[in-house]
Amino acid sequence: MTARKLKTVLRALREQKGMTQLQLATKARVAQGYVSALEAGQKKNPGIETLKKLAKALGVPVTELLQ
Repeated sequence: MTARKLKTVLRALREQKGMTQLQLATKARVAQGYVSALEAGQKKNPGIETLKKLAKALGVPVTELLQ
């Protein structure tokens, strides 16, 4: 998984759900700054637990984040 791909998929899914970064972060129980850094490509390898939290908050399987 590349940072560019994750940031693209994460942002697209979040926007499709009509969520702000803060709403996603709150629902996933991660810091808003972390979501922002992922979408900006500044954070490159989030742990599987973080990916699971984000996927659950977005209502998608983890594999969708890893496309």
